[in-house]
Amino acid sequence: ETNLEIVKSWVDSQSYASFLAKDPATVSCTSICLSLDGISKDGIKNMTSLLEKENVAVDIGSYRDAPPGLRIWGGATVENSDMEKLMPWLT
Repeated sequence: ETNLEIVKSWVDSQSYASFLAKDPATVSCTSICLSLDGISKDGIKNMTSLLEKENVAVDIGSYRDAPPGLRIWGGATVENSDMEKLMPWLT
């Protein structure tokens, strides 16, 4: 759940980012899904491609049938320090 808190802190500091789940009780701490307002589907695709090219994150684009955004794995296999390193790349 610490990874979710790291992402939540980042989301709270960004005017364009929000959780896809509008009810805080349904926000997952493992598959963390974000909406990025004002960033087109192509813009998000470019962002996720850059993150993969730079070896920062792999496969974090939202599912094809989901609204454009990010899907970040925050489970126990992800170190908190790695999640903290990801956040500046999303800014």
